[in-house]
Amino acid sequence: MERVHEIVKTLNLQPHPEGGYYRETYRSEGSIPKKVLGEPFSGDRNYSTGIYFLITSESFSAFHRINQDEMWHFYDGSSMNLHMISPEGDYKRVRIGKNLSEGEHPQFTVPAGYWFASEVAENDSFSLLGCTVSPGFDFDDFEMPDRAELSKRFPHLADIIGKLTHS
Repeated sequence: MERVHEIVKTLNLQPHPEGGYYRETYRSEGSIPKKVLGEPFSGDRNYSTGIYFLITSESFSAFHRINQDEMWHFYDGSSMNLHMISPEGDYKRVRIGKNLSEGEHPQFTVPAGYWFASEVAENDSFSLLGCTVSPGFDFDDFEMPDRAELSKRFPHLADIIGKLTHS
């Protein structure tokens, strides 16, 4: 995993609360007023934000949701499995990567309000991606429930929720 340490150091990545590493690379100067955004936003938001996101096969990004659409962009490493649960409880897995002939997506957008988690598709590897959020990301829009809370909401998905939540 020498390559992971090199990427973390070179890109100046920091631990992310949901798992993996990240660094914000872009935050627009302009913003959208709360009165235009409405609920569920707690205040003004930048037009857009972007981050680098790196995850290894030894960890995962736990189920969470935000109030905005989040577009994922594949950069390097192994493909990544993105797991999504709609507000109605429909489950879908999408593979983000460069193997187009195998149905992978180099770019994919998670709709606002969906619960989502991610994991590296191969053992002993990593996935380096970018995420673009619009309106811009703010931790006030971030919700990461525990295993019991999400399993109670979606009991038919208890196995995947158990695998990709922290406690």
